[in-house]
Amino acid sequence: MINIVGKRRLLFIITAIVVLICVISLATFGLKAGIEFSSGSMITVGFEQGVEKADISKALADLGYSNAIIQRVGEEDFLLRLPEINQQAKTALEDGLTAALGNLEVKEFDSVSPMVASETTRDAFIAVVVAAAGILLYIAWAFRRMPNPFRYGICAVIALIHDALVAIGVFSILGAILNWEINLMFVTGILAVIGYSVNNTVVVFDRIRENLTREGRVDFEVVVNNSLVETLSRSLNTSLTTLFVVVALLLFVGASIQNFAVVLLIGIIAGTYSSLCIAPALLVVWRNQVHRKANA
Repeated sequence: MINIVGKRRLLFIITAIVVLICVISLATFGLKAGIEFSSGSMITVGFEQGVEKADISKALADLGYSNAIIQRVGEEDFLLRLPEINQQAKTALEDGLTAALGNLEVKEFDSVSPMVASETTRDAFIAVVVAAAGILLYIAWAFRRMPNPFRYGICAVIALIHDALVAIGVFSILGAILNWEINLMFVTGILAVIGYSVNNTVVVFDRIRENLTREGRVDFEVVVNNSLVETLSRSLNTSLTTLFVVVALLLFVGASIQNFAVVLLIGIIAGTYSSLCIAPALLVVWRNQVHRKANA
């Protein structure tokens, strides 16, 4: 039988290395905030004749937008990130781009003020904190008949923090390399990752509870490892089928949900790992520590 729990030191080392890389990335590069979090305007435009990114950059610089961020969307459209502009400035921008690059079509325009951006940032943070607190309380209640039910909830929350941190850290690297910005779809993805991570972890914990009840005085570490092996194929199959859907969304739906799909892709991989290799191993380490102190 595979001894996953017995390799927990190696798994913890791997986890620490990955988390350290993510923390260093966040400290070094940070996250590039989209207009929902930092204010500004975003315009999606399509040109009748083929233009290159460099042509748009030069035209925008001539119009006074030298710091604009330009991103290709699909084959022919471009997403322009600008400081906050009003309707009059938008019209002038359209006229200037038309004169320089030919006829264009504005397919989408969004503008967010600094006050709205600040409120969005606060609300996103509150949403993540409330989700984590709710999960902790729910798991503690669900395992209330087990000794130290909050232990299960805390281990699950640590695992989901790992998943969210990995997703955010990898996204900061992508932001530094590809200039990707976070938006509300990114926050939606993080919340989905949290829910997905907890779902897998609860399945494993529930099997541990069943086996503890059935097997009585069998060594706790053995029970946890047996439970992991019993749920291994279920967890991997669920994750793989979900990954297929997310990859399909990323390939065929496109830039509108790019952040959501990428965060979910990273989070599913991290969540599967944490539910099998982190949360159960933490339970074993915690219980061993308590027993060691009690017998000292």
